[in-house]
Amino acid sequence: MMNVEKLREIVGNDWVITKREQMERYLVDETAPGVRPKPADNVVVVKPANTSEIARILKLANIDKTPVFVRGGGTGLCGGAVPTLDGIVLSMERLDKIEEVDKDNLMIVAEAGVTLESMLKAVEEAGLFFPPHPGDEGAQVGGLVACNAGGTRAVKYGVIRNYVKGLEAVLPTGEIINLGGKLLKNNQGLDLMHLLIHSEGILGVITKVILRLYPRVASSGTLVISYDNRHDAIDSVPKILQSGVIPLAIEYVERDEIETSARYLNMKWPATKGKAYLMVILTGANDDEVYSQGEQVSDICEQCNAVDILIAETGEEQSRILKMRSELYSSMKEQYADILDVTVPPASVGVFMDRVDEIAKRFNTNIPNYGHAADGNLHSHLLADLQDKGIVRQVKREIYQEALKLGGVITGEHGIGVIRIPDLDLCPDGKMWELMRGIKRLFDPNNILNPGVGLLG
Repeated sequence: MMNVEKLREIVGNDWVITKREQMERYLVDETAPGVRPKPADNVVVVKPANTSEIARILKLANIDKTPVFVRGGGTGLCGGAVPTLDGIVLSMERLDKIEEVDKDNLMIVAEAGVTLESMLKAVEEAGLFFPPHPGDEGAQVGGLVACNAGGTRAVKYGVIRNYVKGLEAVLPTGEIINLGGKLLKNNQGLDLMHLLIHSEGILGVITKVILRLYPRVASSGTLVISYDNRHDAIDSVPKILQSGVIPLAIEYVERDEIETSARYLNMKWPATKGKAYLMVILTGANDDEVYSQGEQVSDICEQCNAVDILIAETGEEQSRILKMRSELYSSMKEQYADILDVTVPPASVGVFMDRVDEIAKRFNTNIPNYGHAADGNLHSHLLADLQDKGIVRQVKREIYQEALKLGGVITGEHGIGVIRIPDLDLCPDGKMWELMRGIKRLFDPNNILNPGVGLLG
């Protein structure tokens, strides 16, 4: 049983919510409604102000083996933040301080509840650059790290893991640990910090993060390249990368979906020709370098049958195009039963998409695809009619199997969460899951932290 009075003693009366009508937004995330897990009936929302309060909450939870579900910005897409058992929702929203933007070391120190939007603003005001852009800027820093967020800019600079240099975290048993620091090299013992990154909150509560920054990009441009068919678009991607030009991002989108996003945002997609598009973001030390890269990319794409090439040069134009891409899921989520997140070797993207088309034809449906073309991470959307027919899981598993045959995985950036656990039997490396479960038991002997998230068995 939860000791609500002791929770109030730890964080104060105002920061414990017990009335269901006041906690509804803490019981869901952005997972598609058709597959989103059902929240438990008896939940208490607790809002600690600092690391020491979190440590006390976890020590208290261990006494009665009360489940604790860590809550960031609620932007996840795999049900990982939904409290599926009676217990405590630990909201990180009050840990919202940016402690330092260190220009000399090119680092930022931020508490876990700082939003991506706030962090990007602070970094920009300091004249610096944080390359990753995982999408929803309401996401919190701790969640970005716990889920190793990816997003559009991973081609040139990598995912969140590449930027984490230090962590403060509370272990499930209540001890506070500090890992790493403002360091570019660290071979001191086993790398526990990277074990916590992408642990989906099952090994510890991340409370503070040190992230690496870069000098501000001097110049950038965004190309929107139009094609009449998907194969020409996808075939352009390896040729661009082989040319020596490494864009900040190469995104693949299709007309119907990107125009839906544009209407949702009251914007206009700039391309009028074609039905398949590459969105290529280029950066350089000056305008001439960006123009030179743009010419190279344009030549390659024209050789691959591009029917039109537009360039957005101003910051406002580029932001609008990125916004339309970033809000694709939000604009369509009510139409779909599920959004998938498979990753295949980049050179296999075209083959995978053809196989998804074959599956769609077999089940008499349409399965739109878009995503990160240069790193092989694609988002296939399953229409709501599959939910009505009761075949969402069957279609999903066939798509997963095709990805696995190509040497891929069933999730590239969203994580396992809750909704992907039933399909982990398709990834039957028993020893791997055994080792993971052993690590979980070592960190969390009473299995109180995010139980039921991220692990098979």
